[in-house]
Order: sequence, then C-alpha cells, then structure tokens
Amino acid sequence: MKARIILAGVLIVLGGTIAAQAQRADSAPAAPSNVRFGDPSITARNYSDYVYGVVKSASSSSLVCNKTEFGDDQPFTVDRKTKFMHDGKPSAATDLKAGDQVWLRIRTNKKTGEMTALKVVSGVFDASLK
Repeated sequence: MKARIILAGVLIVLGGTIAAQAQRADSAPAAPSNVRFGDPSITARNYSDYVYGVVKSASSSSLVCNKTEFGDDQPFTVDRKTKFMHDGKPSAATDLKAGDQVWLRIRTNKKTGEMTALKVVSGVFDASLK
C-alpha cells in the first residue's frame, strides 16, 4: 500500500514538472500552413453568401446538386449570365462533372421559387468571390 502511495506521489511530481516545461514560451508556435485553402476566417466570410453542394448532373441549362441546405437533388437554373470559376480561373458548365464540390451564389424567384445560379465556384479558394 505504501509503495502505491509513493509511486502516485512520484508520478504527480513528474507530471507537474513535464507540464511546466511544456508551458514555457521559449519559442513561438509554428504558424499553420493554409497554403491551399487560404486563411480560414477570410474563406468563411467570402463563402457566407454561397450555397454548398455536390454536383449530381450538369448541363448548359441546369445544375442538380446533392448535399445542399435545401436537400438532395436540388435543381438550379443556369443562364447565359452565370459565371463559372474553377481554381480561380473562368470555366464552363461542361467542365463540371458528377461528384465535384461547388459553391453557388444564387438568386431565388420569389413567385416561383426557382433558383438561378449567378456564380458557380469549384476547385481551390478563389480570392475574387465578391
């Protein structure tokens, strides 16, 4: 019994010593590497007006996405004014394929409820979202 108490005391002392050494501020912590996606707080602010979805099918006149905030198989109308961006560069509706993750800026028709995609962004972070 005494051996257990002594062992517990030694472990507490060693644990406190290790914790104290870990809290020393000898060097600054390494900055996170966000090279691919940019600064998360800026990315979140830029995408706040967008709807996330996974492309199920795409054509020149419509885009159907799964996993949106509106549910699965949500259709979006695509018109001639819709802009497509992939990796920060202009692209086209034909470049999208099933399974691509996209962010859509949409406009909803108040009378019919039809949603039109104004801008479709895919690939890595696009700094020119606004």
